[in-house]
Amino acid sequence: MKINDIVQFLESTAPLSLQESYDNAGLLTGSLSWDCTGIICTLDATEDVVLEAIKKKCNLIVAHHPIIFSGLKKLNGKNYVEKTIIAAIKNDIAIYAIHTNIDNVINGVNGKMAALLGLENLKVISPKENILKKIYTYIPTDKAEQVRNAIFAAGGGQIGNYNECSFNTLGTGTFKAGEFCNPYIGETGKLHHENEIKTEIIFPAYLENKIIAALKESHPYEEVAYDIVSLTNKYDNIGSGIIGTLSKEMDELSFLNQLKSVFNLSIIRHTKLLNRPINKIALCGGAGSFLISKLLNTDIQAFITSDLKYHEFFDANDKFILADIGHYESEQFTIDLLHDVLGQKFPNFAVLKTEVQTNPVNYY
Repeated sequence: MKINDIVQFLESTAPLSLQESYDNAGLLTGSLSWDCTGIICTLDATEDVVLEAIKKKCNLIVAHHPIIFSGLKKLNGKNYVEKTIIAAIKNDIAIYAIHTNIDNVINGVNGKMAALLGLENLKVISPKENILKKIYTYIPTDKAEQVRNAIFAAGGGQIGNYNECSFNTLGTGTFKAGEFCNPYIGETGKLHHENEIKTEIIFPAYLENKIIAALKESHPYEEVAYDIVSLTNKYDNIGSGIIGTLSKEMDELSFLNQLKSVFNLSIIRHTKLLNRPINKIALCGGAGSFLISKLLNTDIQAFITSDLKYHEFFDANDKFILADIGHYESEQFTIDLLHDVLGQKFPNFAVLKTEVQTNPVNYY
């Protein structure tokens, strides 16, 4: 198995186009053409994780956090980043980072957190804009279902929790086949009128090549007419943070105790208790303070995130409990997420979870 096989799967799960502009997800060291000897899943790619990969004969590390985040100007081993990169290069270890792109898919990092807490009715807090497109195509009526199904199978036609969505209009198409054509219907050199269905289907932009390929493969015409337009609509299943509901409401202390238990916490930094039952919860793995303002007009009772500054605790304005559980703690189960999705896809291949504790924060 090539490293490229694993990378292609990861990028079909969380496309690189979904990462934030400041991010650096993707293959950071190594080559796509290498044979893969095994995978180590980790939150952080540190020098100790590289040494672990060498010991376990795994030449691919799949990490959540990119070890190279900003530009490297020197490789002298003066800090942990340079030491890690040097160790990886010297020992032919590939490092792949899957960061804000897997944060931004609903079944990614935040979806894993929500599942651990038993949240239902999930929706994205801040859906992304400008990542949707729509394809218009024209199909002879007897082949319309065939072509639509091919586009659906390629990932088109999803709107929220609805699948196979399209709009179809009956009309008449005209064409005249040229001298060297081999038309599916009609005759060379003669104007032909055909009853056609104009089909409109929405899709995420990162699937464009796949959608076009499915259209052309399934369409009977020698020359397939289609138009693609960009949309400014928000994509409800892609974006930052998640809101969900508990199957049964809890009092505040019980909820905080459950939070401690599920995420193995020794401490939670939080705003004052508001003496309200907890039922609807927002969460964001990693640093999520940028979502506080978006949550003020919702009916949530708690927001779980990390890396909050002192003054940001005031920003909740007694609308909900704001809970900081720690960066590593909020994202620790990303290791399980990566291990599970890779293990299911490649069941006969060595996919391991790191045994290295990479959390740099200790509590006394």
